[in-house]
Formats: sequence, structure tokens, C-alpha cells
Amino acid sequence: MEKVNLKRVLKKVEKPARYLGNEINSIHKDTTNTGLVRYAHCFPDLYEVGMSHLGSHILYDVINRDENVFCERVYSPGVDMEKIMREENIPMFALESREPIANFDILGFTLQYELSYTNILNIMDLAGIELLREERKLDDPFIMVGGPCAYNSEPLADFVDIVVLGEGEYVNLEIINAYREWKKNKTTREDFLYQISNINGVYIPSFYDVEYNEDGTVQSVKPNREGIPERPKKIIVSDMNEVEYPEKLIVPYIDTIHDRIVLELFRGCTRGCRFCQAGMIYRPIREKSIERLKEILDKLVKNTGYDEISLSSLSTSDYSKLSELTDYLVEEYTSKNIGISLPSLRLDNFSMEIADKIQQVRKSSLTFAPEAGTQRMRDVINKGVTEEDLESATTKAFEMGWDSVKLYFMIGLPTETYEDLDGISKLAYEVIDIYRRVHNGKLKRNFGVTVSTSTFVPKPFTPFQWHPQNTTAEVVEKQRHLVGKLRNRNIKYNYHDGETSLLEAVFARGDRRLGKVLLDAFRAGAKFDGWSEHFDLQRWQEAMEKNSLEMSFYANRVREYTEVFPWDHIDVGVSKNYLIKENDKSKLDEITSDCRNGCKACGINTSEIGRGLC
Repeated sequence: MEKVNLKRVLKKVEKPARYLGNEINSIHKDTTNTGLVRYAHCFPDLYEVGMSHLGSHILYDVINRDENVFCERVYSPGVDMEKIMREENIPMFALESREPIANFDILGFTLQYELSYTNILNIMDLAGIELLREERKLDDPFIMVGGPCAYNSEPLADFVDIVVLGEGEYVNLEIINAYREWKKNKTTREDFLYQISNINGVYIPSFYDVEYNEDGTVQSVKPNREGIPERPKKIIVSDMNEVEYPEKLIVPYIDTIHDRIVLELFRGCTRGCRFCQAGMIYRPIREKSIERLKEILDKLVKNTGYDEISLSSLSTSDYSKLSELTDYLVEEYTSKNIGISLPSLRLDNFSMEIADKIQQVRKSSLTFAPEAGTQRMRDVINKGVTEEDLESATTKAFEMGWDSVKLYFMIGLPTETYEDLDGISKLAYEVIDIYRRVHNGKLKRNFGVTVSTSTFVPKPFTPFQWHPQNTTAEVVEKQRHLVGKLRNRNIKYNYHDGETSLLEAVFARGDRRLGKVLLDAFRAGAKFDGWSEHFDLQRWQEAMEKNSLEMSFYANRVREYTEVFPWDHIDVGVSKNYLIKENDKSKLDEITSDCRNGCKACGINTSEIGRGLC
């Protein structure tokens, strides 16, 4: 393949380092090797965002360990770069080799966010690859997707060949190995897809037909040929100590969102927050041992030069050996001026002693997520924290020298009232009062409370998947209400745009009919929809109208327990009956305790997916 020449281009674009591909620890292989399988790991957003995604680093490392596969990276080009690429007919290329990805074997896209879907089409379009699956030829790349949004990939069914359900460390390589065998004879694309369709964690959308009821709801999703699983299952890594983890993270030349070592402590969550998709689809919980974490860290510190270690998981403070781990980190790395951060903290098990230990190098702000303003609302969502937890944690923090705190909430939750919204402002003012009590009635100049609210999006495979999202008008009115309530020089209020949340809900709960909407919106100029400066709701509304669909049908209506969801044929291990039971309990303001304290019969430990792991 001929390399793309960027010499004349890079001087004209913002942040040329986005496109260089020769960072420290990046991997380069001999592309003249005709036996090499060419795999592009595509993150459909800017380089700075994609380079901060841990899962991408893991897959890049795991796939490249196979000497017969070359996994390269692809990110969405900035709008300035794209303009030049289109004007000068520069095809979409992979960073490491700078060779056109249209000639690769497999393009694997990670689906982290519904509003990145147009960027997927844009990358394919820039590469000269047919967008519609049925129009691609024998030698075209196979389009594969994975990640959290893949659990409802139906809106992308017209465009993708392969969907990976679950954790990709092993299944991606199994698909690649099957591809290598198929390529020897290269029969038909359908033949290859059929060969891999029974691999655990593989879902082939084209092998399933969808029937609709007269009211637009899904009637059924069924296999359209023999030998295809009726319910494709997610795949998980059962032993976190055995699975490969990068010993060398790629170190970028420009600032990214997370410029640090990210250490994954465990996967899964036992808390059961009813709004949280990740807490359901990533079950069961699986921890890494202290010994394995030490081994990983030692290599990463030596191979990256980073001066910060971030402990990462869905709920980091739930790691069973956290105190022992932080003792080791402080003892081993503080003297080397390497800082430690805990990005995900719970109020009910937060240890100020641990926080104080890890802040010896640099003291960052503390972030807590009460999620809701009243105890009733926190019980509805099964958050499991109390106002006393917040008071205790912030009192300790202020006594130990912190001068600021960030509080995260959601608005638009099921059964929410304006009294619940007022509870958000009440908590913020209580934090100010707590600070005054600790500091003899005084507020220091650098003291501040940051309140951030995001809009609730009902997600598949959660107990709240039957609930409607608030309309955009309702969201805006609630945000205005909070703006008035939080008007104080010591409080900063940030809120998420309600229009993007609406589109997120549409595609999170969408079916295959949205494929035409996605294509029409893209052809009308939609891309980078997760970025406010590029998002245009009217463009999407016009695409919906053109296809005789309504956003409210997907986002703003109550769904009955009898309704068939577009994703019901996907098996994540957690049973639908359990989700129904949890939704019913939410209506009674009843909580479900942490399943580490006793099994709650969600189904994961009796399913083929997670049997014996919890």
C-alpha cells in the first residue's frame, strides 16, 4: 500500500501531532508482509478523546501481541484536517503506517457514546468505503463494532457486519484468526460471517430479521437462517489476573483528556443503581489481585514516565483491598513525585484517611456523586447513600485541608418532583454551612462548591429502561429552576445540554429504522454531535420527519412490560425479570442492598456467562 504523504498538510492544521502516529510506545510492523492481517482500531472522536480511553489501549496491546496481526489506530480528523483531506483527495489513513484503511481487512469501531455514530460514517466515507453493508464488495474491509453501545447496535445494523458483545480481549483475536483462515479461499462475505456467528460474544445483525407491530413497536427479532443462536450472548474475561494488560501505554506528544497511567482495579459493580447501564452489563464483579496490580504498575511507570496514577473502575472505592493498595502506592511512589488519584468515590464508603494518604504529592479537588437531591429520590434510584454520608465526608475533607468539592446529580429521573430538585440546592448550601462550621464561620477565598447536573437517559438493560425521558422543554425548565436556586458566589452550576440528551435517548433505545435517519442526517452534514459547537437538532428532526419517525416515540413515552425491545434478543446475563422487579421496587421507594452482602438473583451467576464467578 502507498503511504499518505502528510508533509504539505501538517503545517496547515491545528495540533498536527494528532496525525503523526510515532508516539513513544506506539507499535510498528513490516507492512510488506503479505501474511499480515491488517486491523484498524477506530475511535470515532478526536485523538485527545480516543487516546484517553483505556479499552482502546488494552485492545491495541492485546491484538498487536500476535505477530501476524498489525493493529493500528484511527481517530476522527479535526474539521480543519477533514477539509484538507476532502479538497486534496487524501484518504482516511491509519496512524502507524499512514496507509489507507480502505485496504485493511477489518475496521473495529468502539461505541462509547451514541452521538459518535455519524463520526463512524464520516471515517468510512473519508476512506472511500461504502457506508451500507449490502453495497460492500468482497475485498472491502469488514466493519466491526464493540463497546457499551453495542448492546443495542440496532440503529447501526445497515452499516456494520460484526458486533462484539462484551469484553473483546479474546473474542477479537478469535474473529481475526477465523478471518485469516477464510482469507485463504475468500469465498463470500456472508460465508465468513456465518463461520464466526457462533463464537461467544459475536452478533451478526444481518442474520436476524425484525418484524414491527402496526403501532411501530418491535414484534420480534429472529434468526433468518439455521444454526444461528436465537440469543447472542456477551462474553467476559473470567480471570482478571490472567488477562493481558498493557505494559507500555502510548505516550502522546500533546495533552489529552487523561495524561496519566490508568490502573484498572476490577470490572463490574455490585451496587445496582437503577439508572446505570454499566452496572448491569458489566456484571459480575471481578477483581485483580494486589500482586498483579503491583506488577502492572512497575512496568507502566518505567515505560511511560507519567507522574500520576489513576485508579480506575466503576466504583473504585469498592475495591476490597483499596487500603492495602494505597499504602503500597504511597510508600513506593510518593518519594518519586508520582501522584495518585481516585476519580470515582462513593459517599457511603469514602475513607478520608485513604484520600489524605494519596494526596501527599498533589491535592486535587474531591468529587462525589449523590445523584439526587432527596433521600426519597436516592432510594428510587437505589443509590444507597444518605445526607449523613455527604455531611460526614465533606466535614472530614474540610478538616483535612480541602477547600473545594464537586457534586454530581441527574435531573429528569423517574418520579422526580421539584422538591427533589430543591434538594440539590439544599445539599449545596449545606456543604457551604459545613465548611463554615469547620472554619469558625469563615469562607476562604478559594472555597467553592461545583454542582453539575446531567439529564437522565433511559438506557437498555437497566431497571429504568421502561421510563420516558423528560422532554427538552421540561429539562430546560428544570435547569432554569436550579439556576435560580443556586445563585451564589460560592456555587458554580454546570448543566448538560438537553437537546443532545434527547438524541442520545433516541439512539440508545432505537431500532433499525433509525439507520435511514442516521444516513440522512450524516449526508446533511451531521458529525461530532457530542460537541455542542457542531450539534444541530433541527438537522436530526428533519431526518426523522423524512423517514416518518418521531423522536418522542423513542425518547419520551412510557413502555409497558409486555413490549418487545429492539435489544431483547441480546443476552447480557442479567434477566429481564430482575430488571422488572427492580423497577417495581423503585416505584415503592425501596432499596436493594449491595449484592456482595447476599445474592439478589439478578441471573448472572446462574447464566452461562457468569456461572460460578460471584
